[in-house]
Amino acid sequence: MLDVLESVLGYVLPVIIHILEFMGVMIVCFGAVRSIIAYFKIQFKPAGGRRLSDSRGTGNVKIMLGTSLELGLEYKMGAEIIKTILIRDLSEIWILGAVIVLRAMLFVLIHFEMNAELKKAESRQKSDNRERSDDRERSNDKDNEDIRDL
Repeated sequence: MLDVLESVLGYVLPVIIHILEFMGVMIVCFGAVRSIIAYFKIQFKPAGGRRLSDSRGTGNVKIMLGTSLELGLEYKMGAEIIKTILIRDLSEIWILGAVIVLRAMLFVLIHFEMNAELKKAESRQKSDNRERSDDRERSNDKDNEDIRDL
C-alpha cells in the first residue's frame, strides 16, 4: 500500500511542482508586461501639454510590479515546499533550504519596498487632497469678497 502511494506521489508531485512554478513565472511575466505598458502610458501621456513627472506616475507602476513579483514568488515558494516531500538525501535538503531562504528574503524585501511605496502614494494623495481643498477655500474666499464688493 505504501509503495503504491509513494509511486503515485513520485508521478503526481513533479507535475504539481512544475505547474506551480510555471504559474509563478507567468504571474511575474504578466505583471512585468502590464507594468511596462502602464509606465509607457504615463510617460507618453501629455498632462496639460507637458509630460507627467516621474515622481507622480511611477509609484503606482512600482506597486503593480511589486504585487506581481510577490505573488509569483509565493507560487514558486509553494513549489519548493512541495519539493521537500520528494527529497532523498541530505545534500538536496541543504540546496532546497538555501533556495527557500533566498526566496523568502526576496519576498520580505519586496514586501517592505511595496509598503514604503504605498505609504508614499497615500501621503501624495493626502497632499493632493489638501492642495485641492486649499484651492477651493481660496476660490470661495475670493467669491465671497466679490459678493461683498457688489
